[in-house]
Amino acid sequence: MRFDERVKKKENESLWNEYCGFLDLDLKSTMEIQQRLLMEQIQLLGNCRLGKRLFSGQVPQSVDEFRNRVRLTSYEDYADTLLSRRRQDLPSEPSVWIETTWEGGRHPVKAAPYSEKMLNTFRNNTLACLMLASSQGRGDFSIAAQDKVLYGVAPLPYATGLLPHLLEEEIALEVLPSPRVAQSMSFKERNVTGFKMGMKQGLDIFFALSAVAYYISMALQEAKGKGASSLLGVHPKMLVRMLRARYQCEKEHRGLQPRDLFKMKALIVAGTDSRYYKDKLEKLWGVRPLEIFAGTEPTCIATESWARNGMYFFPDSCFYEFVPEKEMMIRLSQPGYQPKTYLLDELTVDETYELVVTVFKGGAFVRYLTGDCYRCLAMEDRENHIELPRFEFVDRIPTLIDIAGFTRISEKSIQDVIDLSKLAIEDWIALKEYDEQWRPYLHLIVEMKKSSVDTDALNSRLLKSHLQAYFTYFDSDYDDLQKMLGIDPLKVTIVCCGTFARYRQQNGSIQKMNAKKYDVLDLLAISRGSREG
Repeated sequence: MRFDERVKKKENESLWNEYCGFLDLDLKSTMEIQQRLLMEQIQLLGNCRLGKRLFSGQVPQSVDEFRNRVRLTSYEDYADTLLSRRRQDLPSEPSVWIETTWEGGRHPVKAAPYSEKMLNTFRNNTLACLMLASSQGRGDFSIAAQDKVLYGVAPLPYATGLLPHLLEEEIALEVLPSPRVAQSMSFKERNVTGFKMGMKQGLDIFFALSAVAYYISMALQEAKGKGASSLLGVHPKMLVRMLRARYQCEKEHRGLQPRDLFKMKALIVAGTDSRYYKDKLEKLWGVRPLEIFAGTEPTCIATESWARNGMYFFPDSCFYEFVPEKEMMIRLSQPGYQPKTYLLDELTVDETYELVVTVFKGGAFVRYLTGDCYRCLAMEDRENHIELPRFEFVDRIPTLIDIAGFTRISEKSIQDVIDLSKLAIEDWIALKEYDEQWRPYLHLIVEMKKSSVDTDALNSRLLKSHLQAYFTYFDSDYDDLQKMLGIDPLKVTIVCCGTFARYRQQNGSIQKMNAKKYDVLDLLAISRGSREG
């Protein structure tokens, strides 16, 4: 029986236990599930060419042996097999191939195979996210057939594009616009069209990258239109809400906000910068966003509970290992270093970890370094009677800068852009910062070569325009930030010649990517001192 039919029959308790029951498990039971599914996955891997290569020909017979003998991997370990779509080398027959950007413009797309069992788990865990997003407490949820969904994420071949197709097998949600129509639209067109449809028909659920959700929310004034023509085709219930909302906003001398028009059941957000947007989105929409985490390689792996105070990992998506921050930094500075990992029941509260996953149910990725960092907030939530570790997503690893979930910029890609531009840059560092509206951007601090040009005559705006042109050429996702979200993703600051050398004399080395804020302030102070001198 379908999910929506069971809702109609008021089987809510049974549905909650089936989809959200993992939150009722204790840590011991969760680890038993993790270990059982890992051993099943090891057997699948042991029978295929990819697994034999990763296992060096010897199949591990226990979880400990697996962790001690099998090295941590990155996408380079899979690229030849996956980019060639060599399905005969994989542990399970792929039902679909999912793609995403690998590393800006430096590499082609990454491809990941999803087996039928992976898709089933993906669908079930997404339904759990929907239930929890509409929940005010354990056992409570309100999603139902014909709920209208504004879907502000990427279509196939991206992983998020799977969700409408998977969910329609269980629940008849009305996605605005429909996935079949949206497939031929640009990202911006889909969001604008969906929002305009929601203005006429109403909305119940909004799912988007947090930055996209905020952008759409702030664009409400433009989307609502003016005059009588904007009211054509509007459902009578929405028409009453619109007229009442406009009157109230004029009375309070403020702009129209989504909460004035929509009585939302659920607002679901994802993306690297969600923690910066959630409070603002709650104020705009009148409902607290539920944060989830999903990725191309690991699938849908984490969600907040009804309390919305941190994420929990689904025990049936992947086997989870955690590299502590200190070990992560050694790994990043020493190629080939194999860091120590910890399991869910071995973590330290307030420690930051890089996530390592082995994908269950025929997945290809084994002890895979995701590049995603989480902070362990607590080992339980006593108030809500949840006995599992709770996490906050922090950001990508320090060698990557992720802007709004759209583009991943690495040290290599920045250096490639600089080399391609032929600009006489002597040294540079980069970090992610936020403007006064909490929109993320890449701050590039550069020092020009003495022999190149008169530094005082070199305008940072000119340098930025040069670099921006090459970033846009080099990385289409970077270009999307400007076109779709109205985000200016680059700020360039020029420091005096010799600044980096003087900094290193006083302080030693400086981190190239995601430089520490106090190091950046010291660097800029040295540059100011040079100018004043």
